[in-house]
Amino acid sequence: MRRYLLAAALSFGSGAALAADGTPIEVTGEVIDTWCYFSGVMGGQDAVVGTAHHTCAMWCSAGGIPVGMRTEDGTVYMVVKWEGNADVADGQALLDVQSHTITAKGTAYERDGINYIFVEEVVADQGITNVNHEDFGLVPSKPMIGTIKAKRGL
Repeated sequence: MRRYLLAAALSFGSGAALAADGTPIEVTGEVIDTWCYFSGVMGGQDAVVGTAHHTCAMWCSAGGIPVGMRTEDGTVYMVVKWEGNADVADGQALLDVQSHTITAKGTAYERDGINYIFVEEVVADQGITNVNHEDFGLVPSKPMIGTIKAKRGL
């Protein structure tokens, strides 16, 4: 799954060739970890967003997992470009906004049932507004964090 998502994100390397297909858009939503959100590996979709999943979302982004944006209506966009940084697959570009609710202007694309967004401007960053760790605990839990760190040699 990770390879598929990364390949899909990288296939949009040339935005100029796609400009005619895109739709200008302004959306508000939470920046999410797409692997945990879609795979269910850490729990249901309500548990792998917000404060409950913030730390894991940062680790996944740092590890190269494509970042998404889940809008208020539940639509998820894969973030392909970010405010002048064409290389969002570097794992570092979106660390500062993981789990934040943002409003972004950009260009939206849909290919093979997957939504993509080239974020041209973050109009507003509300920070982390989805405070759900009291309902779901910290996902992953402390034992899971220890396992992940051990596997990564941290």
